[in-house]
Amino acid sequence: VQLQASGGGLVQAGGSLRLSCAASGRTFSINAMGWFRQAPGKEREFVSSILWNTGSTSYADSVKGRFTISRDNAKNTVYLQMNSLEPWDTAVYYCAVNMVPGQAYAYWGQGTLVTVSS
Repeated sequence: VQLQASGGGLVQAGGSLRLSCAASGRTFSINAMGWFRQAPGKEREFVSSILWNTGSTSYADSVKGRFTISRDNAKNTVYLQMNSLEPWDTAVYYCAVNMVPGQAYAYWGQGTLVTVSS
């Protein structure tokens, strides 16, 4: 599976961005897609995920109520709508694919930088 993420950029605090991640290849085997982020000097952390078949979602506490994950199965694309962005949301955002429930995310995109200015 190959992943192409896009949509990052520079935004002021309180603003919004929408990230996209298009999957190609063995997409029929996808169990879930997720977003992770890594801020400068910090470890990568989970942001949100969505089950490909059911659409069930999960969020980190830090983004609940501000971020919304969605998917378009026909386009093999997952989106992350980010509202009320804050400077601490600044990070490189990565999309990833999980193929088997309970196992680690196996495929990762190249990352897209989100910078939130105060």
